[in-house]
Amino acid sequence: MTAIGPGAAVGFVGLGRMGAPMAARLARAGYVVRGFDVSDRATNLWTERTGFTPAATLAASAAGAAAVIFMLPDSAVVRRVMDDLLPDLASGTVVVDMSSSEPLVTRELAAQAAGHGVTLVDAPVSGGVAGAVSGRLTIMAGGAPGDVARVRPLLDVLGARVVPVGGVGAGHAVKALNNLLSATHLLATSEAMAAAAEFGLDVPTVLGAINSSSGRSGSTENKWPNFIVPHTYDSGFSLRLMLKDMRIALGLAESSGTPAALSAAAVDLWAQAAQALPADADHTEIARWLGALSRCARREERCADIKRWRSARRTTSSTPSPGPSRSRSNSAATPSRSSTSSIPNEPCTCSVRKTARSTARCSPSANSSCSGTLTQCTDQPPSPIQPRKS
Repeated sequence: MTAIGPGAAVGFVGLGRMGAPMAARLARAGYVVRGFDVSDRATNLWTERTGFTPAATLAASAAGAAAVIFMLPDSAVVRRVMDDLLPDLASGTVVVDMSSSEPLVTRELAAQAAGHGVTLVDAPVSGGVAGAVSGRLTIMAGGAPGDVARVRPLLDVLGARVVPVGGVGAGHAVKALNNLLSATHLLATSEAMAAAAEFGLDVPTVLGAINSSSGRSGSTENKWPNFIVPHTYDSGFSLRLMLKDMRIALGLAESSGTPAALSAAAVDLWAQAAQALPADADHTEIARWLGALSRCARREERCADIKRWRSARRTTSSTPSPGPSRSRSNSAATPSRSSTSSIPNEPCTCSVRKTARSTARCSPSANSSCSGTLTQCTDQPPSPIQPRKS
């Protein structure tokens, strides 16, 4: 069949932060784009920014279309849309799922679509919102060579590099594995930058050195300088979607019996961050979360010093004096990092939770036990990591 070039009708389902600029690029390239989103806000915003008229219904977006593109949150949503659309799709239509979906579900949906004479190509992307706006995405295409070739003109409008990676489902598999690597890089980079700041180093300087060395990655070259150092945390890709992709990749590793200890540990840490941070947190906020943990750990260490000081004070004050000829040392009664006179009221037990709002404090003169919670270290400056003060 012939390639789907400009002038063809294309349905585009999903006008979110990624889908909206992608649909707009296709329309500007000459395709007759019928955009649709269940969110009226997303649809109205797309219309205001582009001037294009959206489809009134899901079925209308696909009516007479040579191809229908999905840019949706996950496989569950893709499945629901496919179930609704398949009866209305003409034989020969190509569905291009550019979402981050589960490879095995993609294969299942491809078989279902084939029963209706419809072809499914999976073509997830990497490059974020900036890549979607500029058309510089990397696209990982899964499908039969002839099917990928048929939608190649569409993909070339959206991406700077289209990489056929195998049969149906292969694109989604590669995307999940890519995001597992990306997330693990970001986690390791954030830990390394926290250590650099703790050592008293300037983080942008450290990043500059690493970016001309073997430790560089997309996290050191893009995510940290552009979204974390300036404290914007606005890459456009959510933490929970990253975690979803990581779990897909981990599932692939586990189902194939390949070692995945590091991957499992990374998934666990990202899951902890997802529990602690707001539901709409950007994935770069993993650095903010790690920074909060670092500050909390220092405060817990400080509280341990206070506890030791108080315990030593009680011990020395209850011990009878041996007489004037022998002096008693007060060194055991002193916290390890500062004199007793400088001990401030400090948070004692610090756990990062998004619901708690109170911070219990204690002082050396208090009689109560030293405990409490600190939520995201909210009394600290907004920097993801803070140099340690001695």
